[in-house]
Amino acid sequence: MAVTEVQERAVETTDAESVQAVEEPEPIQKPVSKWLRWYRTPLFNVFLVGLISFTQPGIWNALNSTGAGGEQEPYLVNAANALTFGIMVFGCPLFGALANKIGLRNVLILGTLGYAPYSASLYVNNRYGTQWFVLFGATTCGLAASALWASEGAIALGYPASKDRGRSTGIWLALRELGQIIGASIQLSLNINNNHTGKVGYATYLVLIALQCLGLPLALLLSPPEKVIRADGSQVGNPARARNFLREMGKLWRLLKTKRIFLLIPILITGTWNGTYLGIYLTKYFSVRARTLGSLLAALVATVADLFWGWFLDLKFVRRSTMAKLTWAIFSVVIFSLFGWAVSNQYLYDHSPTKVNLDWDSPGFGRGFMDESHYIFVYWLIGTFDNDVETLTLTVGILRAFESVGSALSYGVGAVPSNSPMTNLIVSFVLFAAAVPTTTAVTFLVPDRPVDNAVEDDEDSKSWQRPNIMSPP
Repeated sequence: MAVTEVQERAVETTDAESVQAVEEPEPIQKPVSKWLRWYRTPLFNVFLVGLISFTQPGIWNALNSTGAGGEQEPYLVNAANALTFGIMVFGCPLFGALANKIGLRNVLILGTLGYAPYSASLYVNNRYGTQWFVLFGATTCGLAASALWASEGAIALGYPASKDRGRSTGIWLALRELGQIIGASIQLSLNINNNHTGKVGYATYLVLIALQCLGLPLALLLSPPEKVIRADGSQVGNPARARNFLREMGKLWRLLKTKRIFLLIPILITGTWNGTYLGIYLTKYFSVRARTLGSLLAALVATVADLFWGWFLDLKFVRRSTMAKLTWAIFSVVIFSLFGWAVSNQYLYDHSPTKVNLDWDSPGFGRGFMDESHYIFVYWLIGTFDNDVETLTLTVGILRAFESVGSALSYGVGAVPSNSPMTNLIVSFVLFAAAVPTTTAVTFLVPDRPVDNAVEDDEDSKSWQRPNIMSPP
């Protein structure tokens, strides 16, 4: 009898050890190759995402920053942009949830397929007057941008450790500005003798379209999150592990109802509003070569700002909650000052006795450009609350959706010829002023350490496991 009990206990011990061996993850093995180890680092993958962003929205920004996508009149392009961002309002959160099902890398690849057709449509319309193609290109761009916007921000925030998110976000956004720098440089070289208002030259579009075609091969080089290894040997985790799409949509809805997301909605909507005014402003008052030079200078300043604030936000001289309040106070004061300056500028141009046509050697050219670069702060702010890539992916999808709401509305307003530049500027000013109190409230919610929802999420996921009776979405 005693022998039998000992044998049964031995069998139970063996079974328990087997179950434990199955449940416990294998220890992380760093790649042996030094090159492969570097290839799998968060820094390299963030750099890669930045290059992809350079070839896609970076080039898109390069075209728009010259005013009206390089066209003589801004209204068709503003309508197309309103269509693009209208699609993205719904597309960004859907692709955010889908990324947790099929993987961030796959969604990022989808995001590189629709920008080039839009740029091609601008070329065809510029040369042959084919306006319907611009709206078709805006549709493909909206679908692709939904996927790209949802995935690139999640990678920039989720791949690095929380202590490095300021730097990684700065690198990503700075490389996106590289698209505008290179695009504007090309445009300036091709249009250097064009000192009149009007269209950008045909060759400009062809060069920029070629650059956008590089996005797909770059996306294929990205490491999926489960293969990324941080400096301390820890892994990011696999957001697509045993995920149910409907469950992700439920989690998306719960995130949308959180206090911090609700309070950030105003700043997300107003964050991109000023771009419409800038496009109208450049098209109305500046020669083609002045517009391209302005695009170049604005991108250079924004790049420096992204890198500086990325470095600054990762400093440890104050607590993270204090850093949020300090940085937002600086941004608010600077942006209010810039808005006041822009309003006074616009008033002078509106009441000029002669038509304003500024070239780079004209008096007042240096007063012509304003940029509000607080993107990096908003993304860093989002990254202070959550530590797991699954939640960050959904949060970025929501963030980009409300950015798209603002862009769609702003381009819709800009597409109406009867709306003056001053009207667009005042609306932008008022919206930002309304966003200051709510964003300030969010800075008082910032924790000193982000929360990791992955463990709790894995426990809850067991109740969502059902037989797969349908094809995966």
